[in-house]
Amino acid sequence: MKWRDPLLLIVVLLLLWQALYFFAGDIALSSPLATMRRLAQMLGDPRFVPHVLETLSAFLQAFVLAVLLGLAIGIALGAHRLTGEVAEPILVALYSIPKVTLYPIILLIFGIGMPAKVAFGTIQGVVPVALFTMNAIRNVNPVFNRTARVQNLSSIAWVRDVLVPATLPEIVTGIRVGFSLALIGTLLGEMFGAQRGLGFLLMQAMSLHNMPNIMAVTLLLVLFAAIVNTALLGIDRRLRRRSGAA
Repeated sequence: MKWRDPLLLIVVLLLLWQALYFFAGDIALSSPLATMRRLAQMLGDPRFVPHVLETLSAFLQAFVLAVLLGLAIGIALGAHRLTGEVAEPILVALYSIPKVTLYPIILLIFGIGMPAKVAFGTIQGVVPVALFTMNAIRNVNPVFNRTARVQNLSSIAWVRDVLVPATLPEIVTGIRVGFSLALIGTLLGEMFGAQRGLGFLLMQAMSLHNMPNIMAVTLLLVLFAAIVNTALLGIDRRLRRRSGAA
């Protein structure tokens, strides 16, 4: 059954975590059971919920901006081949730059707080969305376009019946990558320039070497990322199966 493989993977990861805990001890990490208990205690604390909402709000804003800007850039570059060929190396170079080096500039522009976190998350997530969108448009099968011309499809019909179905699987893959990077960027923004949020709590716990809090916050972030990534991966695979069948 389909549920057996994920369940087996979770069991294996928990066993590896427990084995690593036996080897390293409380100094390096906390046990799975202790971490889950601590996370339950934190979720029941009214002072913890505002930090979760702060991070969620900043991340959602950064993710939406990254997707919208990435789609706009990718569509513009993909529609004009020469511009795309010139801009692609620049985007790849930006993608490879450690974004944390840009954080002092972002702080000078946006200051400490929500705008800086959103900006940093957006910068992290926008490039993969743009690259995947651009390549998806550039790699549309020429046969599809010739068939559309033969059938005298209008521009709207061509976009609806040819462009969107052909490019959507690749674009969703870019969005999935952008999701992970936008989340990382938002957390980094909270760790270095915020007074609220899960990143701030994580940095505070690290400075105090509060291992139970570090593990609990990390577990919450991993669960959130895993759930959303699994959903996006399922959408991605379904779109690719439909595209292959078509």
